[in-house]
Amino acid sequence: MYKESTNVVVKHLVNRLRDVRTTSNEFRLTIEEISRILASEALNDFPTITQNINTWQGPLDVEVIEVQKLVLIPILRAGEPMLTGILRTLPYAKSGFLAMKRDEETSLSKLFYENIPNLEDKTVILLDPMVATGGSLIDGIEYLKSKNAKKIITLNIIGSPFGVKKVTEAHPDIDMFIAQIDERLDENNYIRPGLGDAGDRAFNTH
Repeated sequence: MYKESTNVVVKHLVNRLRDVRTTSNEFRLTIEEISRILASEALNDFPTITQNINTWQGPLDVEVIEVQKLVLIPILRAGEPMLTGILRTLPYAKSGFLAMKRDEETSLSKLFYENIPNLEDKTVILLDPMVATGGSLIDGIEYLKSKNAKKIITLNIIGSPFGVKKVTEAHPDIDMFIAQIDERLDENNYIRPGLGDAGDRAFNTH
């Protein structure tokens, strides 16, 4: 299942990312903002637990997200600002990391680093801003399934129709929440109109 956001604020922020005048710092902060909104949509029906807190009127039983059942995993490096944004809302959620790189000639992804906690009985939120061909996201999902994740949700900023279709066909059991599906892939497998290389723009590299 995939769901493209219809939130007008999300669309506004995506267009801020597209603007070449957006600085590296502003680019990262905008990704953080979008990620928090997507996370709130993705976790709308997530199980809660009762917790007793102290309020200005004394003790009170309240419902809170069971963050111990969540693991946030960005695909580095472009997914790092997404993790930073969500951790501002869910600071006690566990994190893991996958580092993957696309071969520019074959467009295939390669995993070269991972640091993943125990995923038994956990819901994993996989963070990958760009879904072009879908290759790195598909590989990331397959890897997390091999670690026995209970459920996998992906949060994505922008994608192509081709990439989204490939991911949902390869893994129909995952839930994908994406801010914007663009028009197409070009002959070099770049998203059009897209927003450039998210990693380079977020960290001011080339």
